[in-house]
Amino acid sequence: MSLSLLAALAGCNSSSPLGGLTQSEPAAQPVAPVVQAFCPPVVLRDDTAIRSAYAGNAKDDPDKLIYRASLAEATRACTANDTTLTINVMAQGRLVLGPAGKAGAVNLPVVVEVLDGDKVIYSKSVSYPVTVPPEGSTQFLFNKPDVAIPNTVGGASRFTRVRLGFEEVAVGKSARRKG
Repeated sequence: MSLSLLAALAGCNSSSPLGGLTQSEPAAQPVAPVVQAFCPPVVLRDDTAIRSAYAGNAKDDPDKLIYRASLAEATRACTANDTTLTINVMAQGRLVLGPAGKAGAVNLPVVVEVLDGDKVIYSKSVSYPVTVPPEGSTQFLFNKPDVAIPNTVGGASRFTRVRLGFEEVAVGKSARRKG
């Protein structure tokens, strides 16, 4: 009985009873090992990972809050060649409208920095667009895929890190709710 089962299974895979037992593809050639470059960790700035925007720059007036945005859970992926380490930086975010806010487009001023110890080796402000639905809150995924630093002496070391936060800027009159 087991011989007939083996014959039936072999027949399912090939027109020949021995077809499933022979090697038809050449064996894969050994792959040369690849040395990975160091991929710096991402940290969020405690002092700027949350941003509150107020109409008329009326700080701390809850009735004039346009929105509150926050960054959380960040990660990165790196690619390297002989001269450049390119970091794809990503962070989860959330934006909630306040009483002075309205649904629509909001540009969040995100700062991406790469530091080696205390030395800034890359710094870029990004105006990141987020669309807020009528419900008044949304989640977003910040992505900056082209953070490039030298992959040589003076580039990434074990003390290098990517730092994310919001840039402190004044909100213009165009961001106010018309009432």
